[in-house]
Amino acid sequence: MQASDRFNINSQLEHLQAKYVGTGHADLNRFEWAVNIQRDSYASYIGHYPMLSYFALAENESIGRERYNFMQKMLLPCGLPPDREEE
Repeated sequence: MQASDRFNINSQLEHLQAKYVGTGHADLNRFEWAVNIQRDSYASYIGHYPMLSYFALAENESIGRERYNFMQKMLLPCGLPPDREEE
């Protein structure tokens, strides 16, 4: 692998991280990563009607109520953030 290949790979990775928040970066902590995963999952459930209807059927709720519940869960998907330690 040459130096130019490494530069190209790093620039592609930086481009992906800027374009898609969920891909993460070096300063992303564990909690923020988990929040991104949960929000992506809820957004996928809302966006794919067959999955949404499956969840609605499984929980014996209407599809609109299930969509509303998923949107509410997107606000704090993993609970309150942990206290950060001051450096």
